[in-house]
Amino acid sequence: MEKESATKSSDAVLSEFQVAQFHERGYLIADFDLDESMLDSIKKKLQPLYPEDYQQNPTLPARIQDGWKTVDEVRQLARNDNIAAALQQLLEREALPFQTLNFPVGTRQFTHSDTIHFNSIPSNFMVGVWVALEDIDEDNGPLLFYPGSQKLHEYSMHDFDLEPGYHNYSKYEKRIQQVVEREQLEGEYGTIKKGEALIWHANLLHGGAPQKDLTRSRHSQVTHYYFANCKYYTPMNSTTDRPFFRDPFWIPESADYQIPKPNSLFRRLVRKLVTSK
Repeated sequence: MEKESATKSSDAVLSEFQVAQFHERGYLIADFDLDESMLDSIKKKLQPLYPEDYQQNPTLPARIQDGWKTVDEVRQLARNDNIAAALQQLLEREALPFQTLNFPVGTRQFTHSDTIHFNSIPSNFMVGVWVALEDIDEDNGPLLFYPGSQKLHEYSMHDFDLEPGYHNYSKYEKRIQQVVEREQLEGEYGTIKKGEALIWHANLLHGGAPQKDLTRSRHSQVTHYYFANCKYYTPMNSTTDRPFFRDPFWIPESADYQIPKPNSLFRRLVRKLVTSK
């Protein structure tokens, strides 16, 4: 896994090597000089909030979605200025964070592409940013990804003759594994140090490696970002002729915010459905 540094212009966050690696291999690793006390605070404040089955057996995979609504440091990390500048440098549009996921141990997820969950029109204006809240190595459940796989076709449920919907997600995962084997893709581990970030392309195939040492934790945060001036949709719930559009709520820039009430969100959804007909 390449972490090489190279020259960069005075106003650039990423080096030329990092930008080229993202576009050629589908990922990059960067150190954004994140506040270590913020990372520690995220771990400490979220630890008691993970599900009860994890609290009783901390070897079980667990996660908290949108922890930024509860712990402000999660929001601060998602809205980090250096990360935002790096994403702007990569895709030349403003990055808009819309979801956070926090994990205390490795996910052990099967291989997938984020484009099945989140996509945009035009396509591929979505990235994942995975930040290590502690050192992550091959023993405590790192990310497993396939460099260069972002250049493959964006596989949808239609491509596999599957009915759209998350009830068929396990079948999708099996088909993606067949793609990995057919294309003879070689995986790499995302082994990064505390405070480092791994940024991946929307269509990069990735999952969670086995956690060899079950006595260890693997605290991390993933933030998903869309980009400005796009339409956003969920391919898993879309048909070939009717995208299931999303109306994301962007993670706020400051702690002074108000989340729209459910009925307001419902009205926005109805309005979108009516105007799309």
